[in-house]
Amino acid sequence: MAFHSIIPAGGIGSRLWPLSRADQPKFLTDFTGSGASMLQETVARLKKVTDTCTIVTGEKYAEAVESLFPSMCVLAEPSPRGTMPAIALAAGIISYQDPQAIVGSFAADHYIRDEQAFSQAVACAVEAARAGYIATIGIQPDSPSTAYGYIKRDEELEVPGAYLATDFVEKPDAELAQQYVDSGHYFWNAGIFIAKASVLLERLEALRPDIAQPISEIAGAWGSPDYEETLARLWPTIPDTVIDRVIAEPCASEGRVAVVPASMGWSDIGDFDSLAEIVDGADTQENVLAIDSPDSLVLGADKPVVLLGIEGAVVVETPEALLVTRRDCAQDVKKIVERLPEHLL
Repeated sequence: MAFHSIIPAGGIGSRLWPLSRADQPKFLTDFTGSGASMLQETVARLKKVTDTCTIVTGEKYAEAVESLFPSMCVLAEPSPRGTMPAIALAAGIISYQDPQAIVGSFAADHYIRDEQAFSQAVACAVEAARAGYIATIGIQPDSPSTAYGYIKRDEELEVPGAYLATDFVEKPDAELAQQYVDSGHYFWNAGIFIAKASVLLERLEALRPDIAQPISEIAGAWGSPDYEETLARLWPTIPDTVIDRVIAEPCASEGRVAVVPASMGWSDIGDFDSLAEIVDGADTQENVLAIDSPDSLVLGADKPVVLLGIEGAVVVETPEALLVTRRDCAQDVKKIVERLPEHLL
């Protein structure tokens, strides 16, 4: 069974404005100073553990993605429909070409420090998929974060290192998150799902035929002269939804989901608070003087910046905009984007 990775690459990353914008989305941006975009780092990581990579992105970004990966399959969505339709479309096309395929969906814009641990977790999840489960990788939490969903594990399965996943929980409040971490039975949901393509599509057909049927018709037209017309006609009819709600949650209640716990230095870099955990702090940068301003972050500034008495400050400068906030307000940056004039988005 060949293993094919699917990379949904969509979303602007509005909590990282102004570094991430409509014309320069999060997945096409280098946040860590590596010299490569988040998507390039993701593809490089996946090439070590999968046989092929398929990227699903919006029509607006397809040309940029194709220029980065000219020999890779890039599927362009006419409009955003969430992770479920994107993953299902790629899985359907892959399944027509390889009915025995195992597919795995991986976000385009996540950071992983320990790639060996990542590879080991993926290998375990693939074995669980071979056994018929829909497998996911649960991140060992190092704090009671309220920014992530959680996965609850139960007994160990016949696949060593994999456990039955019994529940997917939305982002909890601080008290509940602390209880989850203290129990040792809950893991952060990184949105990684690995399964036989046939199993994934069969469950989609059973649970959401309104998604499965148009996706099947579109995937069946792939490579034919009718593909573009079929895509344009049927894509707008597909509901906007995510794989967690459509597949993971109901299949977990059916005992069909396996979770592989892993500690691999993972971050979704979802906001400036999480980004500050990865990049150098303000007190280590040559053009920044930080006095009584611990745990601060300064990015993009081309002039000297002085911080005085502001713990957890965030200063981000681009040619178009300047953002000044605090790390504990990082989740609220999205509210700014909702109020900005269009030319600044």
